[in-house]
Amino acid sequence: MTIAPPLPLEALALSTAPMVNQSDLPFRLLTRRYGATLTYTQMHHTSSLLSDSAYLNFHLRDLEFSRSLGEPVVAQLAGDDPDALVQAARKLVGYVDAIDLNLGCPQKRAMDGHYGGYLLGKKDWPLVSSLVSALSHSLPLPVHSKIRLPSLSSDVVPLSLLLAQSGSSCITLHARHVAERRRRAGPAKLNWVGEVSRALREEGWGEDRVRVISNGNVRCWEDIGRNLEETGAAGVMVGEALLGNPALFSGFTHPPLRLASEYLDLCATYSGTATLPTIKQHVRSFVESDLSCFRSKHFKSFLASLERCEDAGAVERLVAHEELRLLVSKRRAF
Repeated sequence: MTIAPPLPLEALALSTAPMVNQSDLPFRLLTRRYGATLTYTQMHHTSSLLSDSAYLNFHLRDLEFSRSLGEPVVAQLAGDDPDALVQAARKLVGYVDAIDLNLGCPQKRAMDGHYGGYLLGKKDWPLVSSLVSALSHSLPLPVHSKIRLPSLSSDVVPLSLLLAQSGSSCITLHARHVAERRRRAGPAKLNWVGEVSRALREEGWGEDRVRVISNGNVRCWEDIGRNLEETGAAGVMVGEALLGNPALFSGFTHPPLRLASEYLDLCATYSGTATLPTIKQHVRSFVESDLSCFRSKHFKSFLASLERCEDAGAVERLVAHEELRLLVSKRRAF
């Protein structure tokens, strides 16, 4: 099968990162509303997609909604068996715009399962090449690779060239090392994103064939321009900063409770695509990101009430009540 061409450059400009239990459809749609050009699902385990029908159906429900809305989305897969990866990916063809291979997960379960960031060592490069090659030559979709820095940072350049040669049309570099206990220790080493971009161009893998996306060091809108200028990447991917501010790509600040309310509306519209723990965590992240909320004497009681909510409707009523309380408080202040 001919390798599929890469996604358009404009689609890769502003991507939301795949985040465990946080890349649900309502959250992805919220980031799209505020400027994201492409979203990623959370990491899907190949074995679970193939053996657990409930797991598969839950995620297909999400993707069916996404497809019906015409929302661009990339599904991320994790595994170390080429045949199993292809079988799992084929279950998602028709629902997504591309398949991404996770080569960066730093969690202990990834180490135990021999996938993610624990395939970055040189001894596993032949396996990595076979994984990407199997996907890219078996699917009618572009294949992406999301990586971190190997133990020896400079190895990221030959690794990226190998990924391109194996059929990856987009390489996203989270320019930090794999560290299970300290996943974001220190700033990302963005110079290596630039090195990868330059090396690919010099070897004939220009942006018409392979795109490079920079992941790391974006906390606000202004960081995006600085990141692109430093790295020469085709786009940026943002993860944790969007959890606190899903409107980051808009370049504006929005009240966290208003964002929470919008998110909850999307949860109600697309019911069954976000679990209650995920909903609670998103609302908590929105509120915690705002210093005025964090310093509020009502903050702790709000979080305690949030934890006691037994369904999404209760969370929605709590947020509405808190919005009203803040509105009344501001009017009294005047």
